[in-house]
Amino acid sequence: MSSCSNDKDNIDFKAQNEEEIQLYIAENNLNATRSDSGLYYVIDNLGTGAQPTSSSTVTVIYKGYFLNGQQFDSSNAQGVTFGLNRVIPGWTEGITYFKEGGRGMLLIPAHLGYGSFGTRGIPGGAVLIFDITLVDVN
Repeated sequence: MSSCSNDKDNIDFKAQNEEEIQLYIAENNLNATRSDSGLYYVIDNLGTGAQPTSSSTVTVIYKGYFLNGQQFDSSNAQGVTFGLNRVIPGWTEGITYFKEGGRGMLLIPAHLGYGSFGTRGIPGGAVLIFDITLVDVN
């Protein structure tokens, strides 16, 4: 068995996150799709405009919260513009399932978010939920 000095800190939350997301989907009666990466997404409105790629620059209105409903981040009403190659993997993948004008939800397991270590105000291993509206694809 190989060992790594940070094995005890670098916990794999994939199985736990999968259970947590499936429970959340069931409790909230969501029609979610699971991608091969483990990302879940809900398309409320696909949109009709341009569809971004993983390297597109997009403008998104969003609200981010945990499974318990506690909000940790949000954009203003105009949204935020950024390159999809400069954000967490769950966004890089998830936003590409929508077209301009599209609206829905991303349920992002920790391995596609901030991992087992977390970041400012987001604990390691946390599932992240984002309500998103794709305003513009540049």
